[in-house]
Amino acid sequence: MATIEDRLAGLATWSPAQLRAEWRRLYRGQALPEDMSLDLLGRCIAWRWQEKALGAMPPARIRELGKLAKQLETTGDLDQARSGQIKPGSRLVREWQGKAHVVTVLDQGYEYENRHYGSLTPIARHITGAAWSGPRFFGLAVGKTGSKP
Repeated sequence: MATIEDRLAGLATWSPAQLRAEWRRLYRGQALPEDMSLDLLGRCIAWRWQEKALGAMPPARIRELGKLAKQLETTGDLDQARSGQIKPGSRLVREWQGKAHVVTVLDQGYEYENRHYGSLTPIARHITGAAWSGPRFFGLAVGKTGSKP
């Protein structure tokens, strides 16, 4: 049996009749939209093949994408949605009173000045000596007015 990569590569050579037949096989019971382009038809087939070979998208991710689509439709922007997780290895840099402070994002927590912290808030308090929100101090949180600090 051909690998998924081989099948995807060969899909571009299929005739319209082959694409429609494969749609009917994969999407049992779902009518093929009359105005669907052949390119989109091929993409839908490729998606379903990959989904079957590699696993479907988790329901939580589908719900998240639905919320993002609704937000984009409503507001025309996804700025709020971009405040998700920061990848481990990322570096956050904040200049405070003439000194650059660098925090490294870890799998579990953060590292600042060779010390491990569970969240950004104690780091912000250490740097400023005041009760700051860590995400807000490092520019990751949106304030009540909707704008970043």
